[in-house]
Amino acid sequence: MQQEIKSEITKQLIIDKAFKLFYENGFKTTSIDKIMKKTTLSKGAFYHHYKSKKELGLEVISLKVEKRVVDGMISPLKKPGNAFKILETVFVNRLKEFPFYDKQFGCPMNNLINEIGSDEIAYQNALKKIIENWKTILVALIERGKSENSIKKDISSKAVAIYLISAFEGIRGIRKLYNDDVVLDEFTSGLALYLNKIKK
Repeated sequence: MQQEIKSEITKQLIIDKAFKLFYENGFKTTSIDKIMKKTTLSKGAFYHHYKSKKELGLEVISLKVEKRVVDGMISPLKKPGNAFKILETVFVNRLKEFPFYDKQFGCPMNNLINEIGSDEIAYQNALKKIIENWKTILVALIERGKSENSIKKDISSKAVAIYLISAFEGIRGIRKLYNDDVVLDEFTSGLALYLNKIKK
């Protein structure tokens, strides 16, 4: 039992350090050696838990990246209340809540999509799963808004969902180029105009 706990702590340490390095330096430039140097563990500890960097990468996507998107952007969409207000609040407030560190390095999921999304079918599927989950929950909220009369009925829920996800992820990437939030403020102004077009 003690060994199992120790093993789980070691694994978690590797995942945490790998996520941070992938986020700050990119997936491709982060070697197993760099990860293990940050953990201060031996390379043997890595191979005890993972066969390859690819296997670790997939675990980082499912345990760290997906959790961030679920906690920050998916779970809040499931809350009760006026669907339009939830939509507005989640997409605008989330951008304002990000600390400077997250603004500086962008969205971990989006970074990985741009860097390795076309490299391996396994990465593609893992990242696509997060987007599809987000889109499904978003479509459900928009449909709810239509039925409760807070969102126009004649819009395509899928089109709005993918537009909002793409716009949100796009501005996260663009913000990395700037030293202040002016571009974010301009984006949220534009987003407010768009959302008003779908409001009932």
